[in-house]
Amino acid sequence: MTKTEPETTLDTRFSEDIAQATPWAHTRRRLQDAELFWISTVRPDGRPHVTPLLAVWADETLYFCTGPEERKALNLAHNPHVAFTTGTNTQDGEPDVVLEGTAVRVTDDGTLRRLADAWVAKYGEGWRFDVHDGGFHHSSGAGHAWVFGIRANAAFAFAKSPYGQTRYRF
Repeated sequence: MTKTEPETTLDTRFSEDIAQATPWAHTRRRLQDAELFWISTVRPDGRPHVTPLLAVWADETLYFCTGPEERKALNLAHNPHVAFTTGTNTQDGEPDVVLEGTAVRVTDDGTLRRLADAWVAKYGEGWRFDVHDGGFHHSSGAGHAWVFGIRANAAFAFAKSPYGQTRYRF
C-alpha cells in the first residue's frame, strides 16, 4: 500500500486555546510502537464488538490477524468497517489514537512473509508464524489466522496537556 500524507487539522471545538495539531509523523510513530490495540467491529445484528489484539504498522497500513471462526472475522465478512484505538488510561502523556477504515484481507504470500517477520520483530519468537494457504499458521500447531490490513480513511490523535483533537483525512 502506498505512503500517503493525510490532511491534518486541529479541531478547535475540542482543543485548548494553546493546543496545536499533532503531526502525522508523531501519530504514525504511536501506531508503530503501540503494543496493544482495541478493535471495534459490528456484528450482523448491529451490536458492537470490541476486543484487544496485537497489530503491526507497515506500508502506512495497520495489520492484524484473527482466526476465520473468531467473532472479528465473522463481523468483517458482514461489514468490513473498523475502528482501532490505542493509548493509555491516563490524563497525561502521549496522545491516544483512533484509526478508522476498511479491513481488507491479505493473501499474497510475499506480503504475508514480510508481515510474519514484522510480528516477530515487534512481539518476539512467541509470535512466529508460518505462511501458507493465504494466511498465518502458528508453528505450535495452535491454529491458523487470516491477516487484514486497515485502509485508513480517517484517524484522530487526542493530545493531553494541553488537550487537543487532531483529525487526519486520507
